[in-house]
Amino acid sequence: MPLPPPTTWLQLHRSVRFGDTDAAGVMHFHQLLRWCHEAYEESLERFGLPAASVFPRPEWAGVSPGVALPIVYCQAEFRRPLLTGDQLLISLRPEALGPEGFEVSYCFEREGQPVAQGLTRHLAIAAAERQRCPLPEGIRRWLEASGLGEGVRPL
Repeated sequence: MPLPPPTTWLQLHRSVRFGDTDAAGVMHFHQLLRWCHEAYEESLERFGLPAASVFPRPEWAGVSPGVALPIVYCQAEFRRPLLTGDQLLISLRPEALGPEGFEVSYCFEREGQPVAQGLTRHLAIAAAERQRCPLPEGIRRWLEASGLGEGVRPL
């Protein structure tokens, strides 16, 4: 079975909720990076990589901690205010940065107009040793598929 079109896992929708805003109803600045991470997680899930297969589990859960993908750099740029009820399109552009890292650019649009941008850079580390290691196979496939646009399936 072929992978669904990238628009189903690289373009996501979100509504600005009242709890995302300050008392004046304007989106509070820290929400943007939270939304970036949530979009990244949702993209992986829609691609076919469940969170439990990507994010390390604690040893007390009886599972080897595996590979962690911490954010080592992030940035956010705000272009227009976001208000309660705004409907957003979040477009992701993942890109490999070598065998041990990658970045994801996020573009937030409201009614076709850019309103914000975000960027996160991730580094693969062996969770137990806290040392750099190669990206997990599933993440490599997600990165490859996002560049190809089709034809690559999750494991």
